[in-house]
Amino acid sequence: MSEDIFKGTAELPVTPEKESKNLPVSRRELTPREVVAELDKYIVGQKKAKRAVAVALRNRIRRLKLEPEVREDIAPKNILMIGPTGVGKTEIARRLAKLAGSPFIKVEATKYTEVGYVGRDVESMIRDLMAAGVQMVKQEMQETVNVEARKRAEEDLLDLLLPGTGKKSGEQKTPDGPMVRPVGAFSINPNNGGGPGLMGAAIQVGIPAMLSRDTEDEKPMAATEQPAVQEEEKPADSAKISSTREKFRTMLREGKLEDRMVEITVNQNPQFPAIEMMGGGMEDLETSLSGIAGFFGGGKKKKLLTVSRAREILINEESEKLIDRDRVSDDARLRVEEMGIVFIDEIDKIAVKGDRGGGPDVSREGVQRDILPIVEGATVNTKWGPVDTSHILFVAAGAFNISKPSDLIPELQGRFPLRVELDSLGKEEFLRILTEPKNALTKQYIDLLGTEGVEIEFAPEAIERLAALAADVNSRLENIGARRLHTIMETLLEELSFEAPNIGPTKIPITEAYVNERLGDLAVDQDLGRYIL
Repeated sequence: MSEDIFKGTAELPVTPEKESKNLPVSRRELTPREVVAELDKYIVGQKKAKRAVAVALRNRIRRLKLEPEVREDIAPKNILMIGPTGVGKTEIARRLAKLAGSPFIKVEATKYTEVGYVGRDVESMIRDLMAAGVQMVKQEMQETVNVEARKRAEEDLLDLLLPGTGKKSGEQKTPDGPMVRPVGAFSINPNNGGGPGLMGAAIQVGIPAMLSRDTEDEKPMAATEQPAVQEEEKPADSAKISSTREKFRTMLREGKLEDRMVEITVNQNPQFPAIEMMGGGMEDLETSLSGIAGFFGGGKKKKLLTVSRAREILINEESEKLIDRDRVSDDARLRVEEMGIVFIDEIDKIAVKGDRGGGPDVSREGVQRDILPIVEGATVNTKWGPVDTSHILFVAAGAFNISKPSDLIPELQGRFPLRVELDSLGKEEFLRILTEPKNALTKQYIDLLGTEGVEIEFAPEAIERLAALAADVNSRLENIGARRLHTIMETLLEELSFEAPNIGPTKIPITEAYVNERLGDLAVDQDLGRYIL
């Protein structure tokens, strides 16, 4: 059963170790050591938190390899991350989403409120997770039918470029059901019975005419159809049309028709106006409205587009036709239930401080009570079917600078048995953050200003001075962690960024003296630094 979660989509687990090395990072069964190594590329320090999420990810894979009887009894070990702002909690969540290879969403606990207050219902996080799972499975299935979808889109483009050459007249067949002619069209078939008068009257009012199909030769003959005598010219015309169509196919594949304009008919989904509601029934209303929209259909609209843009739309439409929607829902629901991960940030903001009860704390504690059954295991109704949350992994995080984890209700505390404390960042960590990660701030500014022809080069002494300033400001003002580096770097390069379009191309070294000139006075003047840094 564990293999069925991924079968027919992208064959994620279970793959042999040798073969998995050739897969993208997010598609492999990563070992805990490999997960930590991937997180180290972007996040400095926080070994405990990295190891905790790495083990949690690996346990999901281990559980799926067990027998169904044993697997059902193994509950996920939810994690609570505790640490000041700007130390990497949210960044771990973002990077984890790319490594997980499973449905993943990050939500803010502050957006949810107790039933009866204005805000989102806590069950909406599971609906959002299910939507992410459906999108993931849908994309994987579209990849498997991509070749066939491109072939069909190519034929549709040729039909648009060469109208009338799509199907040969000999391939047209009579529909198997009743045929309804438009009002005013005359089509008389004596074999139907009833006589010409009855047939004409039936057509005038749009009543279906049941056509006899005892032999293939009995086809309705419209008044506008050409006589059968012209069939003798068909072979020569067909060969000419086929030759022209193949020439256009070659030009299309060579990219010579990308800017040619074509008119295509696209499906248009009806859009309902946004509605604000009190309470937690908004998602149910949205589901109902989307169902009504699907029932009535959105109609069709003609658009004049280039071949390149039309190809994208046609490929998407053909992919939609080729994939099985029911299978997408079933596979997504199974994957969400067995492999889903929900990251709840800012959970400390709903903790009740001190004495319970009174004021807004009632709402905060109500949110905790509403989250509790979801974390424990409940069935949430979605438009793709009911979802069981018993084996979804929940990772919560919060600064807890005002409240404490013990301020959460005891039942919720018990549902997060693994607690990881993240360390505060100092000068050494800031120095590594500015230089080591693949997306280091210094590298980002070098690339950004490089687009204007301004080449900047950071001296090691300058980077060390920036790290020291960030640590110093954090110790004297509010400790906002690595986010302090953003304010310092932006202040340092503000003038250079403003003048870059006018002074490039040029090369400017960023030295320690340059840093002291731009930031020295701000760091010393606490009142001014409080507003700027």
